[in-house]
Amino acid sequence: MTDGPGPAGAPGEAPPRYTPDGELVPPPSAADVLYEPQGPFCWITLNRPLVLNAIDWSVRRQLARAIEQAGRDEEVRAVVLRGAGRAFCAGGDMQSSPEPSDGVATPGFLELVLALWNLEKPVIAAVRGHAVGLGCELAGACDLAVASEDARLGEIQIRHGYRPPVLIAPFLTGLRGAKELLLLGELVGAEEALRLGLVNRVVPGERLEEEEAALALRLAALPDATVRLNKLLVNRVYELAGFREALGYMDEPDLAALGEATGADPLARERLAVLRDQGWRAFVDRRDAGAEPGRP
Repeated sequence: MTDGPGPAGAPGEAPPRYTPDGELVPPPSAADVLYEPQGPFCWITLNRPLVLNAIDWSVRRQLARAIEQAGRDEEVRAVVLRGAGRAFCAGGDMQSSPEPSDGVATPGFLELVLALWNLEKPVIAAVRGHAVGLGCELAGACDLAVASEDARLGEIQIRHGYRPPVLIAPFLTGLRGAKELLLLGELVGAEEALRLGLVNRVVPGERLEEEEAALALRLAALPDATVRLNKLLVNRVYELAGFREALGYMDEPDLAALGEATGADPLARERLAVLRDQGWRAFVDRRDAGAEPGRP
């Protein structure tokens, strides 16, 4: 996604943004995340389809509110998290408009992951199309994940020299799978994601929402207190194994210093600048142009 031709905004406003197809990207709004109760469960929808539901400051604000609302809604006993359009989430928005100085707190991405983790009600991720970077981690933070056959998941940050924002992969895939994801930065298809433990089930794309709704209704029909208890019990086991400490790895000085140093690599700086300024397609073209065998 890149800035394209068009009228300049008013003084003090961010310039208009266009997709590679020339479509104007809507400005941030309260509709960037939708909350839709459906009786005993609710849909939470990332609603920026033109940019494949990339996460910016607005999405983080609205998603935090939607999670809180799901927790307060006494009729809702299960949550389905999905993306509008053809993707679940393309990760962080590298071309996001600046966050406004309006005094409203914007939660960090780790806070959103922990909000899903701490929510007593079960959360199911409906993964269609791409779920990469932050999107892969967001799906990983849900209690269950169902993928459509066209799903593509991956922790791609290493391609542009960036660390994993939320270190959840080892708890989903185990040692070998986590290293495969984090060291290679490759995308995996739905069946491979199932093998690795990134998703629980794979269904045809046209049946994804139907299957998600049916699964949510099954959860909602079970004894509510026991469902909540069992979620918390499983979470407790992982917390005793160091889940929260792993998520907060940047609190350790040595790891924090190494994490900050990743941005100093010349290749990483070049690739990140292309991704930020020219968008994903230009990044892929630059990365693959004249690549040596074996070079990412």
